[in-house]
Amino acid sequence: MKIVITDWSTVNFSGDIPEDKLRESGEAEFFPLTKPEETASRIGDAEIVLCNKTPITREIMDSCPNLRYVGLFATGYNNVDLEAATEKGITVCNAGQYSTNAVSQQVFAYILDHFSRIRDYDDLVKSGEWERSATFSFFPLPIGELAGKTLSVVGYGSIGKRVAEIGSAFGMNVIVSTRTAPESCPYEVTDVYTAAEKADILTFHCPLTEKTKGIINKELLSRMKKNAVLINTARGGIADENALAEALNAGVISAAYVDVLEQEPMSPDTPLKNAANCCITPHTAWAALETRERLVDIVCENLRAWQNGTPINKVN
Repeated sequence: MKIVITDWSTVNFSGDIPEDKLRESGEAEFFPLTKPEETASRIGDAEIVLCNKTPITREIMDSCPNLRYVGLFATGYNNVDLEAATEKGITVCNAGQYSTNAVSQQVFAYILDHFSRIRDYDDLVKSGEWERSATFSFFPLPIGELAGKTLSVVGYGSIGKRVAEIGSAFGMNVIVSTRTAPESCPYEVTDVYTAAEKADILTFHCPLTEKTKGIINKELLSRMKKNAVLINTARGGIADENALAEALNAGVISAAYVDVLEQEPMSPDTPLKNAANCCITPHTAWAALETRERLVDIVCENLRAWQNGTPINKVN
């Protein structure tokens, strides 16, 4: 079978993931990136497409009549027209839960950065401030313990659950907000506005849907504590970036850490770029080597299962 990988560099940016496993399932052709106008010609007569963010639209499917399978290097599948795929008998499979460890780790890297001030104190030391100190311990910048802080987790899938578990291990008071009531949840479950009001840290782990689009908005931000921290490692579209920038600049909340933006790569004029106390990382929470290796393994397993007539992780 012919396999086309349309945006391999989104998974293999630095060349550290071997191609061998993907070649085991068929005649594979790798493209670093594919522009929308190039997609149909590159897929051509292939039966299988593997992609991360490449749009696979109805028009693409119409132009590629041999296409039978779309495998995603991602949990989200907004880039695929599922209705058209179902109509045409094209199976679409995603890769869920591959990034749980990495994303939850980055969430706590943000939290520890804020409360322990490691970067700030390193800067002070290197600028000579400790050398000029009259006392052996030099702590002009406030730091805080996580124990006793309230961690509000919006979204209770695999990542949200892991973040809650880690928060609990730190002795934090964990609150959960999710669209469906979880079974046997050991934490307080409430609506998103109550979670925001109580939060010292408000972290988002929900999918981008019509209901969650723009959920981080002026009203929600106005209900948060002034010393609260907001974290978004979910999807850029769940935030009204103008409202978040205004809240940061006005001191409505203390800080924000974001790994995702509505436009990626980041636009030079994104309102968060120069917002006060806003730390932006370039969509790296999922990008640990071990995480990407796991992702490729899942994509290969999905493909083999489909080829064997027993598809798994279908989304249509």
